[in-house]
Amino acid sequence: MASSFGPTASWSNLELRATLLRRAREFFFERGFLEVETPLLSADVVIDRHLDPIEVILPEDPRQPTAGRRMWLQTSPEFAMKRLLAAGGKAIYQVTRAFRAAEIGPLHNPEFTMLEWYRVGDAMHEGMELLADLAESLLQRGPTERISYAEAFQRRLNIDPHTAPIDELRGAAAADHISAPAGLDDDRDGWLDLLLVEAIQPDLGRGRPAILYDYPATQAALARVRGAEVWRRESGVGSYAVAERFELYVDGIELANGYHELLDPAVLRIRNREGNSARARDGKRPLPEESLLLAAMDAGLPASSGVALGFDRLVMIAAGAKSIAEVLAFPVDRA
Repeated sequence: MASSFGPTASWSNLELRATLLRRAREFFFERGFLEVETPLLSADVVIDRHLDPIEVILPEDPRQPTAGRRMWLQTSPEFAMKRLLAAGGKAIYQVTRAFRAAEIGPLHNPEFTMLEWYRVGDAMHEGMELLADLAESLLQRGPTERISYAEAFQRRLNIDPHTAPIDELRGAAAADHISAPAGLDDDRDGWLDLLLVEAIQPDLGRGRPAILYDYPATQAALARVRGAEVWRRESGVGSYAVAERFELYVDGIELANGYHELLDPAVLRIRNREGNSARARDGKRPLPEESLLLAAMDAGLPASSGVALGFDRLVMIAAGAKSIAEVLAFPVDRA
């Protein structure tokens, strides 16, 4: 048993972590990516209903530690990396620490390692290809399956998540004996998230990795939305818009989230307002809506695809561990 001051990870897992980190860097180096570093502490922050950044006051006078500039430990290096793209970057990646409040558990630690990358010129298809290649290189679990969000719901629950009314989603949850949290009511995306997490996600990526793509347009985050008039996929012809967002799952665990990146600053301003409205409904404080990313987008952000991958979870899966504490030297309760 480890001593109270020692690491929670075994030395074999720490060695595996170092090996995977080296292989990840080799993967991107071989493909012409430049490794970059961006600030952990920034005045800008991603606005997301479900992501809560850690606020830091940067005092000008150390004798008054509670008075100073409000800044944020980053939940992702996304904003700063996109600013680099707008300044001429072509293919960039980063291994960094990221921070999210109130995230503690077998799959979460408030401070964690993120591997994030962007390549100019890539659309969603190329973004998924690169993610699949990385998963094969690091995990060696075989070719990655690709399944649309709609197909996943139709296979498991026999409903169309893009068109099903809330009553049908509520009925699907009841039929699957899924208990709904209080306050879900008419929150359509809340019902979809519940069904995804409880009914669909546990089976994703079993046997081989799976990439889920074409999320509902209401769950676009910073992804582009593709209109119904141009939606022609192998899964059929849709009469609704979808978000060009994709996620990697292995053994029922989400490892990565990717976007064909949004370029329109006017749309991002709208999404920021909507994100803060959703946060207010959840009883959370608003986050700054203007940012240097918006300035970069106003100047012109090149078309690209980008992905953020939770490196600790990837190591956990590679090690056959049940908790990321088994692959971290010092998780938060021992930090």
